[in-house]
Amino acid sequence: MVKEYSRRDELIQVAIDLFAAHGYAGTSIRDIANTTGHSVSNVYHYFENKEALWLAILEHSASGIPERLKKAAQVSGEPIERFTRMLHTHLREAVKHQREAKIFFIDEDRLSRKGKKINQRTQREFLNLYKEQLLVLQNNGAIQSNNLSILAFNILGIINWHLRWQNKIRNMSKQAVREEIVGFILRGMGVGQVDQ
Repeated sequence: MVKEYSRRDELIQVAIDLFAAHGYAGTSIRDIANTTGHSVSNVYHYFENKEALWLAILEHSASGIPERLKKAAQVSGEPIERFTRMLHTHLREAVKHQREAKIFFIDEDRLSRKGKKINQRTQREFLNLYKEQLLVLQNNGAIQSNNLSILAFNILGIINWHLRWQNKIRNMSKQAVREEIVGFILRGMGVGQVDQ
């Protein structure tokens, strides 16, 4: 059974590399098979088609992150401190799956209707989590917003663009970059920087 998981995991890792480098449309099952040294039929043994492999990457990278964000937001402290902790957690976790994030946001239009629904459900989970925490902040008077959805979209947009460009920032540590982004988000929400 361990061998079964290892081969499947290897295919996922190679697909992540190829999708990130060449895009979903620019990568074929044959490319994945050739890179791993396996046959095309071997790839199909594990994944029904290329989209099934793409969705396995989504599950591989996104699973667990919402739960870690919820835990960060539930630790004791003032609401803004908990929200700040959640932002730091999200930025740290997202960097671990930077290549996958690029795939999900750039290549979504290549998916079937079913694939798009699965991808959107995952994205909606993140959006709803942020909206819940923003509502807590709003109810505690920490922020004022006419539309929490738009505020959440903006926050997620900042996090996603950070993933796309963070390797270009060479004169700052990752921690300093996170602090700068969190500070920018909090100021944009109308609150001051809170130490993490």
